[in-house]
Parts: sequence; structure tokens; C-alpha cells
Amino acid sequence: IKFTHPERVYWPDQKTTKADLADYYATVWEYIGPYVTNRALSLLRCPEGIDGQTFFQKHPWRGMNKAIGSIKDPKDRAGEPLVVISDFDGMMALVQSAVLEIHPWGSTTKAWEKPDLITMDLDPGKDVEWNAVVEAALDLKSRLEAAGLAAFVKTSGGKGLHVVAPLEPKAGWAKAKSFAKKLATDMGRDEPDKYLAVATKAKRNGRIFIDYLRNGRGSTAVAPYSTRARAGATVSMPLEWSELSTVKGPAEFNVKNTPKHVKARKADPWADFWASAKPLPG
Repeated sequence: IKFTHPERVYWPDQKTTKADLADYYATVWEYIGPYVTNRALSLLRCPEGIDGQTFFQKHPWRGMNKAIGSIKDPKDRAGEPLVVISDFDGMMALVQSAVLEIHPWGSTTKAWEKPDLITMDLDPGKDVEWNAVVEAALDLKSRLEAAGLAAFVKTSGGKGLHVVAPLEPKAGWAKAKSFAKKLATDMGRDEPDKYLAVATKAKRNGRIFIDYLRNGRGSTAVAPYSTRARAGATVSMPLEWSELSTVKGPAEFNVKNTPKHVKARKADPWADFWASAKPLPG
């Protein structure tokens, strides 16, 4: 993949360039690969960096590098194709195309109608302390485990945490979304002072929105290790549950410090993610 203007600055506050982003993804490729390949993608492109015009793109564009593929949604044959990558060249082509966020579907293109993960996004309102977000993640973990599923955690790279459960791709979208909605609703009912399951901004102050809406067909959530188009060049970082007590906030990991962290850690905290997949209960 040929880079034009590798010196182009994508994150001015960190002086992080296109070349830095390519180096970052080369370092984490073995970890991010399974979460972004062979899945329909929604991409946030920022050709002039995070301070310029940004736009979401899920369909092919004119001049798109041939390492980025396109695929028809089986339920939308008449519509525009969706964007997909299948290898490292595809990832580098995304970097060249100024993609600063990668949001994959929760199913692969081999099994469009059978999600293989559930993502619960903990989105804190104003005045919510970080330790309350950590508590919410631990609550979700215990609820998922009680339902017979494994639970994994990552920073969102934004304001909160994502708790993700791998699934054997057997149940359909409606069942997966309904399961996620029940988790969120139960938390809101059990501790209404802390949590809510409705996206009403006005009601969110001091509480955490348990966002289950990422689990519908065609909905997406930011990929593990994906960068974010935010100040600080933050990334969505997979963690060990035990690390939550030492992480100071959702923006702790970024393009510059993540490679060192990845090389220094004793093991990949999500190494068993796919091996831990269970069928959706019920």
C-alpha cells in the first residue's frame, strides 16, 4: 500500500501522523485482525485530521484502494454494497484513506444473521466518577456469567467501558438484541439511581446509560484496539478484569503508549475470547 503524505498530522495535540498510525496498526495487527476482517465496517474518515471535516462511511467510495473490498448485504441486494477488509493490506489501505475509527458489525460475512458477540456500552453522564463505571462493568460481568456467558472488558477510548460477550453464532439478531436489552433494563430497574436503559440525555446526569443498542442488525461498536477520532489519539483497549483497578480512565491508552503496553504485558487479556464463546442462553 503506497502512502501519500505519510507526514500528515491526524491528531494535532499529539503530533500523531499517518505514518504513526500505520506503525501502530502494524504493532497490534495480530490482535485486532479477527475483530475487523470479514465483517461489514462503518468507518469514520478524517482526511484533514480530527480538527477537519469528518464523515461516517459504510459504502465504497470513488478511488477506494483495491485492498478494501465491497460486499452486498444479503438482505439489501438492491442497495449499495458495504465495505469490508480481509487482511493487513486492507488495514493499511484504511490508514491511507484517513480512517480513524473502525466500527465492525457484530457478525461476520460468513454468517450475516448470526451475531458472534454482544457489546454493552457503559456511557456515563456528567458527574459520574470513573469508579462507578468500573462498578457497572463488574455488575454486567456477574450478570453475563450468571447467564452462562463469558465477559471481557475494554476501554471505549471515549468516555466509558465496553463489556463484550463472545457468542457461538447460532441465535439471530432479534434474540441477541432482546437479551442485551433485558440486561440493561434489569440493571436500570435494580439500581435506578445509578443506571438507565433509555438514551434520554436529559435523564442521564449522574447516571450511566447501559447502551444495548449496538446489538441490532447493522449496528456497530468500535473495534478492540481501534483508534478514536478524539483529542489524545486514544484507543479502545482490551484489559484484564484485574487491571480495571489500576486504569485511571477511558482515555489512558493511545497510539503512542499502547505498543509499549502490548509488548510489556505478560499475556493478551482477550486471548481466549473466541474460545470462550457460548450459545446465547434461552
